Amino acid sequence: MSRSWERKIRRNSSQLNKQRKKSGQDLFKPNAGKVDPTAPVRFKGRNYISPILLVSVVVLFSLLPTEKGSGSQSWLLVAAYVALAVLFFLRRPYLQVGSDHVQTRRMMGDKRLNKDEIKSISVQKGYVVIQPVKGGNWVFSRVMNRYPIEQMGESLEQMAAAHGIRFDRQ
Repeated sequence: MSRSWERKIRRNSSQLNKQRKKSGQDLFKPNAGKVDPTAPVRFKGRNYISPILLVSVVVLFSLLPTEKGSGSQSWLLVAAYVALAVLFFLRRPYLQVGSDHVQTRRMMGDKRLNKDEIKSISVQKGYVVIQPVKGGNWVFSRVMNRYPIEQMGESLEQMAAAHGIRFDRQ
């Protein structure tokens, strides 16, 4: 919407609200209660495996004997690994399913696949596999990242049906 049109809506709705307020009616809210059906749906998981592995490495480093002169460096390394484990735990993985794209977070940042870049989508018990035209498969696992696989499968099935993408449910 253009800015001039938005200003007109604001001005008209404020005039309408003044009239409604005088007559004792509820106020008019132009965008209240409207849900955009094309808005992307974001499914969040939780990463447990990487923090557990990093904390186990920290425990291994702290139990190993070190040289006499490197005490502060080893504790700095332990603190760095603990901070990395906390970062991995708090930075939740996700799959965002839009009307014509899917998006997720990878190690080097957010990655997005548009509808013409998706070769096929497969939903199995505990797994969702998105196969892109180029590159490796995107695998979302219930065991590794605690994703809601059933809801993800339903949303991906609707997107695949709308755009003619091959969809397999096993």
